[in-house]
Amino acid sequence: MVVQPDRQTGVCHRLVKSLLARWSLRLGVACLAAAGLAVGWPAWAQGAPAATAATPAPRAATLELTRAWVIPEADAAPPSEDDPRWREIALPHSRAVGTAWFRAEFERPLRAAPGWVLYFPYWYGGGSVWLNGVAVGAVPQSDHETGVRWERPFLLPLPDNVLRPGRNVLLLRAAEAFLPTGGAGLPRLTLGAHHDLQGDFERRLFVVRTLPIVTVATGAATALLVLFIWLRRRDEVLLGLFGLATLCWATRTLTFAFDALPVAVWPWWRLLYHTANGGFIVVLALFAWHLAGWANRRVMVGLAALWAIGPLLYAGLLLAGGNPEAIVGRWWVAALIPVGASVVVAAVAATWRRRDAGTLALALAMTVAFVSGVHDYLVAWRSPWFTALAPQWTAHRIFLLHHGANLMLLVMGAQLALRFVRTLREVEEANRTLEARVAAREREIASSYERIAVLQREQTRQDERHRIMQDLHDGLGTQLVTSLVRAERGALDADATTETLRASLDEMRVAIEALTGEDEDFRTSFGNFRFRWDARLRDAGLAPRWRVQLPDEPMQLSASDALQLLRVAQEALANVLKHARAHQVQVTLVVDGATEPATLMLEVADDGVGLPADRDAAQGRPAGRGLNNMRARARKLGAQLDCGPGRAGDGGHRGTTVRLTLQPRPAARADAGPDERAIVPAR
Repeated sequence: MVVQPDRQTGVCHRLVKSLLARWSLRLGVACLAAAGLAVGWPAWAQGAPAATAATPAPRAATLELTRAWVIPEADAAPPSEDDPRWREIALPHSRAVGTAWFRAEFERPLRAAPGWVLYFPYWYGGGSVWLNGVAVGAVPQSDHETGVRWERPFLLPLPDNVLRPGRNVLLLRAAEAFLPTGGAGLPRLTLGAHHDLQGDFERRLFVVRTLPIVTVATGAATALLVLFIWLRRRDEVLLGLFGLATLCWATRTLTFAFDALPVAVWPWWRLLYHTANGGFIVVLALFAWHLAGWANRRVMVGLAALWAIGPLLYAGLLLAGGNPEAIVGRWWVAALIPVGASVVVAAVAATWRRRDAGTLALALAMTVAFVSGVHDYLVAWRSPWFTALAPQWTAHRIFLLHHGANLMLLVMGAQLALRFVRTLREVEEANRTLEARVAAREREIASSYERIAVLQREQTRQDERHRIMQDLHDGLGTQLVTSLVRAERGALDADATTETLRASLDEMRVAIEALTGEDEDFRTSFGNFRFRWDARLRDAGLAPRWRVQLPDEPMQLSASDALQLLRVAQEALANVLKHARAHQVQVTLVVDGATEPATLMLEVADDGVGLPADRDAAQGRPAGRGLNNMRARARKLGAQLDCGPGRAGDGGHRGTTVRLTLQPRPAARADAGPDERAIVPAR
């Protein structure tokens, strides 16, 4: 069956849509898998909640403490085990305010390997550790000079001489953390041999310390590079917004790279954090709205104002001695959540409008990042309903945004890179198409100019022939008519008639020689002229010598100029025959290429009795018509004509030399202007 063109178009359209739908689904599944990995990785690195007091971990040699007892007090001395204030809790556990004591118990196997350690996945405020009533170590805590917030893990060695087979008691004094919400807490603890827990320590350290540092470094470098490109491509709005978002995110992630700072620096550090965090959300909103085609100047100004309110309010409250975290960190950040929701809505709208796999992947990544951000906000501020919904999860204080945002920025960068590559390909294809079109037009123009040149050369030849024919009509025709009238009246004798006919034949032959030159090559015309006059001079008893030095390439000379030049030569040779009584005559035609432009020189020299003009002047008579004719033709050529005595001959006479010097004009009309001649190409 033959498919018609319109049906072929429909089939191709359906095929493309099918492929896009298939790859969109695959890419969406890949993004969801990556999102699941981003969400589950921190939990895997820290461990899942359990409900027993000392549950053996999957590795038989380690113990995980999931139950403990707490006393909310700040005494430096550890309380006794039978203190009635002890209250049983589940680990991990966090308090809203103050310092607290925690007590945990575990059973050490009788044949346990030596070198046990206590693993803290985090301990925000730090504190001191007692084992069986003996102080065995401490994690640095905040003081009046330094504030700490330990996101990183710790491995605390437990002395073998303090550990006992069977029941052991841990007492931990948790200091108040330098957190926005303050308070003290204790994570889920793990005990075991050092080599068994080293892997957990390294994984957690990679997640909370190494990965943020890598994010800061790569994000800052990427942002600077993208913004550098955007400064030279201001019309690429999405590229500039991506660079700003990446820069804000790299600045925000710095909060995970520093655990201890001077107390005076901490508030300003938090100000930088909130500025970068708000900027990241606002810039993402602008990115998504531009992607969906919703860009609006008023909305952009409103977002910029919302962004500025938080940092300004924070700085004002800080300078006034208030608690900016309670207002800015909680309520201003809460006001940014609807802005984040608009990012998801705009991304979904852009996906619906464009319906391509790249925009779908971006919408999924932005959804994951938004959900992660809302999750982190609820965990950070200990939302009551979220804590009731997932108490163990919230107690772990696992933050997901720095994984979800990394995924989102990676997808954004990939989409912009693919878009950039597609644009380059389109530009290259457009350049190739343009080059092909330009080359085709150049060929057409060159062909047109060639046709015009051919037509103009033909027109020039026609004009030259017409001018020569007119010249023949006015000169030769008039001479023949006059001679005919005189002959009819009996005024011409036989010699005069013969002379008149010979002169007419010479005039006609010169015109024919000037017109029959191939491609206006003067060498051909002069060769015919030389052949005719050489025989005629020898028949008259003269010894002619010809010296011709012309360039190898064709010498282009217009037909009218060639005719005038041959007439000068003919007139000079005719004078030699009529008046010189010479024995020898030398004709020289040379081109002097040393000058610029080249110069053509025609010289006719004899050894006869000398110039008739000299004799006429001595007798008081004017110069003859032949010399005047030559001078008139030289003026038409724009040449210089010199007539003078030559070298002495055998009879003692000096002879006569006629020399014509000119610069050959292009093979165009002799009266054409410079512009008109310029368009006639020379071969």
